[in-house]
Amino acid sequence: MSEPTPRMVQCVKLGRLAPGLERPPFPGDLGLRIFEHVSAEAYDLWKPQMTILINHYGLNPADPEARTFLRQQMEDFFFGPGAQMPEGWVAPDAEVPARPRKK
Repeated sequence: MSEPTPRMVQCVKLGRLAPGLERPPFPGDLGLRIFEHVSAEAYDLWKPQMTILINHYGLNPADPEARTFLRQQMEDFFFGPGAQMPEGWVAPDAEVPARPRKK
């Protein structure tokens, strides 16, 4: 028996047709909007971004204010110009440019 064909969406994040999520990631308007316009691949890109935000700002995901902040960031990530990295954040694997030596 063959596997069912995945549901395809025109992904706003990737800018192409791609397999969508199997169901909305959470209830509400934003969850439905993500389900309709974000691919599963693009949604997977949000997870490390969310972790960075939680760790950088010391957020407690059980806190309603933290959840509101994360949903706003998620909306920007998918439907805005893209999530901005926290101020002062540097990727853990980013190379620091060497300083010129004094002569």
